[in-house]
Amino acid sequence: MNALETALREAARTPVLLVASDFDGTLSDLAPKPDLARPDAACLALLKSLASMHHTHASIISGRTMAELKNFVGEQDGGGPGRPRLVGSHGVEIPGGLSIGMSHRCRDNLHAVRKVVDRLTANVPGTLMEAKPASVTFHFRGAEKAAVARALDNLRDETRALEGLHVLEGDCVIELCVFPPDKGAALDAVRQRTGAGRAVFLGDDVTDEHAFEVLRPGDVGVKVGPGATRANHRVENRSMVEWCLRVLVEERTAYLASRRIVPIERHNLLSDQRTVALIDPRGSLAWLCLPRIDSAAMFSSLLGHGRGSWEIIPEHPGDPVQEYVGDTFILRTRWERMSVTDYFDCAAGRAYQRAGRTELIRVIEGAGRATIRFAPRLDFGRAATRLVRREGGLEIEGWSDPVVLIARGVSWRLIDDGPHQTAVAEIDLAEGPVTLELRYGTASMHSNAPEGQRREQAHKFWSGWASALKLPALKRDLVRRSALVLKALAHGPTGAIAAAGTTSLPEHLGGERNWDYRFCWPRDACLAASALIRLGNTGIAMKLLDWMAGIVERAESPDRIHPVYTVAGTHLGSEAEISDMPGYGDSRPVRVGNAAANQVQLDVFGPIVELVALLAESDAPITPEHWRLVEAMVQAVALRWQEPDHGIWEIRGPKRHHVHTKAMCWHAVDRAITVAERGMGRTRSDWERLREAIGADVLANGWDPHIGAFTAAYGEDALDASVLAVGLTGLIDPRDDRFVRTVEAIEKGLRRGPTVYRYLCDDGLAGEEGGWLICTAWLIESMVKCGRSDDARSLFDQMCTCAGPTGLLAEEFDPPTGMALGNFPQAYSHLGVINAALALEKAGIV
Repeated sequence: MNALETALREAARTPVLLVASDFDGTLSDLAPKPDLARPDAACLALLKSLASMHHTHASIISGRTMAELKNFVGEQDGGGPGRPRLVGSHGVEIPGGLSIGMSHRCRDNLHAVRKVVDRLTANVPGTLMEAKPASVTFHFRGAEKAAVARALDNLRDETRALEGLHVLEGDCVIELCVFPPDKGAALDAVRQRTGAGRAVFLGDDVTDEHAFEVLRPGDVGVKVGPGATRANHRVENRSMVEWCLRVLVEERTAYLASRRIVPIERHNLLSDQRTVALIDPRGSLAWLCLPRIDSAAMFSSLLGHGRGSWEIIPEHPGDPVQEYVGDTFILRTRWERMSVTDYFDCAAGRAYQRAGRTELIRVIEGAGRATIRFAPRLDFGRAATRLVRREGGLEIEGWSDPVVLIARGVSWRLIDDGPHQTAVAEIDLAEGPVTLELRYGTASMHSNAPEGQRREQAHKFWSGWASALKLPALKRDLVRRSALVLKALAHGPTGAIAAAGTTSLPEHLGGERNWDYRFCWPRDACLAASALIRLGNTGIAMKLLDWMAGIVERAESPDRIHPVYTVAGTHLGSEAEISDMPGYGDSRPVRVGNAAANQVQLDVFGPIVELVALLAESDAPITPEHWRLVEAMVQAVALRWQEPDHGIWEIRGPKRHHVHTKAMCWHAVDRAITVAERGMGRTRSDWERLREAIGADVLANGWDPHIGAFTAAYGEDALDASVLAVGLTGLIDPRDDRFVRTVEAIEKGLRRGPTVYRYLCDDGLAGEEGGWLICTAWLIESMVKCGRSDDARSLFDQMCTCAGPTGLLAEEFDPPTGMALGNFPQAYSHLGVINAALALEKAGIV
C-alpha cells in the first residue's frame, strides 16, 4: 500500500467525511472547447456513491458556472443522498445564488470585460469567450501563439484600470473575475456546512492550489498531473482519479458497516424523579447520573465504550423485545428463555428524596445461564472506581457518597481495568430469579421490602398518575407516554423539570453540536407543565411555580433571571469539556454544563405567565405568590422588551431583535391580563397599552414583504420556525394573510419529510443539524389554526413515526439518514406531541 492509498484509507475512517473535486482535468478530460467536456462516467458514479453514504459528503468545486455543472452532473445543486454539492465560478456561485452581492462597480466591470473579450475573440481565430455570472473567460487552446500573445497584451492593457478585477491564468485560458475567486474559501464553506472532520480534495489547475492551501492535518490533497503544488500527494494523470475515488468508496463502506451505532431512539428511560437511567436495546444500563439527573455520571457508555455499563448477557442472547409494563417506567427486556425487569423503587425514592437516596432494581428471571458485567465508572470514568466484596454484594469505592450493589447469592470475580475494576459473575436461573439492587446514598445491605411489593408500588406510582389524565382519542398511547416522560423529567424534591435526560447526544453526528440538557430551562419547563395542564394535571405545574417563585426571589431583579438553572435551583458552573471522552458516534466534545446560562433570553417571561393563566382558566387556586410572579414578569417585559437578546435557539453570537422573543413578550402581557381579570378580578389598562405597543412593533418590524413572511429577526431575511409564535399566541389573527403566508413559507423552506428545521442559515457552528420535532409540532398547530386540518393530521402522523419502539422521542430527526439526533428523551418533543394532538382534536380531527 503506497502513501496515498494509506492516507485515503485513513481519511475515509472519520465520522464525517468530505470528498471534493475540481471538474475539468479531474472529473473530466480537458476539451478543446468548454462545451465539449463530459464527466467521466465511472468517476461521477463513485462520487455519487460517496454522497449517498451516511455522514459522507461529496462536492464539485469548479470554475464552471453552476448552470454548466448542473447540466454535466444531471443533478440539483443542494447536495443530499446521492447528489454532490455543486459550487461554481471558483466558489462565487453557491446553491441558491452568488456568495457575494453584486455591487454596481462589479456589474460595470463585468460589462466592460465582456466587451473587451468579445472583440478579441472576433479578431483572433481559434479563441472564444465564456461569459459567467461573475467572470469572463478567454479560451485560446486552438489559436496561433503569436496572435494569442498579442491578444493577451491587449486584454491586460484594456482591463488594468478596472478596480477590483481578479485575474486567473490557467492552461490555455485566462479568467477575469469581478469577485475574488477562491476555491479554498469555497472548500472551507462546504466543510463548515457539512461539519466534516476530514476532507479530500482532488484538482489539476492552478486555481485548485487555493483549496490545497486550506487543507488541515489529516486531510488529503491530490494534485492531478504535473506542476508545482501545495498538495501532499500527486497522481500522474486523470485516469488515476477513478482509483482514488474507488479506494475511498471501498474503505468508507467498510468503516460505516463496522460502526454499529445504537440508535438513540431505541434506548429506554427509567426514572424515580431524582435521576434517570437509560437501558439500551441489549438490556444494558448505558446511562445513569447520581444522585441527581444533572450530577456526574456513574454509567455513561452511551457516550463512549468503557465509560461505565451494567450488562446482563444471556447464554443465547439473540435480539430481545423491550416494552414497558403498562403505563409505567418498569421496563421488561425479553429474550427467548430469559427476561430482565428494570425499575427504580419510586416509593423509596419519594421517602428518600430529601435524604438523597436512589435504588435501581434489576430482576433476572427465566431459564438458562447468564453473565453479569458490573462496570461502574465514577465521574464519566475520570475517577478511579474500585469494588469491594461485601456479604451479599459489592461496595463501590472512590466516591464521596456510599454506593452498594445488593446481589445475594451471586459470586463475583473482580477484574482490574487500569484504575478501575469490573465485577463479573455467572448465574444459573435454574436456582431461581436473581434480584440486583444498586443503592446510592446508603451502605446498608438490608432489604426494605419484598421485591414484588416494591414493583407493585412502582407500578401504582406511574399508572395511578397516568390514569387521571384526560387524553385525546388521537394517538392516545403516545400522548400518554409523552405525559409520563414529562413527569419522569420532573425533579421531585424541587419541582424543576429537566429539558432532557442526557448530555452531548449529537445534533450532528460526528460534529461539535453537543450540549448538556440535564438542567431546567424555565421556558421549557413551563411549556412542559402547560401541556400537562391541558391534559388535566395541575400538580406538576403548581410545584414548578413554587420553584420558579424561589428563582425570582433570589434573582437580582425579576428581569435578570437566567435562561437555565440546575434542578436544585442554583446557578450552573462553567461549561466544560471532557476531552478524552469519545462521545456518541465519535461526536466530540462531550460537554458538562451549558454556557447558555449566561445568555440573555427575554422570551422566558411568556411561558411563565402562560402557565399561571392556564391554571387560572382551569380553576386552580391562584395564590398571592402566583400573582406577584405575574406582576414581576410584566415588569420585566416593560423594562426589557425593546432590547435584543440571544433568542430561544441560544445562538452563540451577537444579540438580535428576535421576532419570537418579541412575540413571547407580547404573550406574557396578554396572558397577564387574563390572570388579572380571571384570577384576581382586576383590569390593568397600563398592561393593555404595553401589549398594544409590543404588538405594533412586531407587525411593523417582523414582517418582511420581500420574503412574504415573518423572519427570524428584525431586518433579516432568514426563515425561522419559532416565528410561528406570532399566530399561535394570538398576536396576529391566524387567518391573517401574513400568518398564512408565513406558515406556507416555513413549510416550503424548512420542512423535510416528517420534520421541520429551526432554520437553515449559518449559525457559526460546523455541520447540519436535524429537524426539530417541537418545530414540527408548531407547524401542525399553525396548520390547524389556518384551517388546514387535513395537512396537519398528515404531518402529525409522520411526526409520530419518529418515536422509538417504546414511544420515546429525541430532540431531532435527520431526514437523510432516518436517525434520531439530540438529547433523549426530550421534553420539547413530547410536549409537542401533546399540544399537536390536542389541537387536532379541538379541530375535530381524530
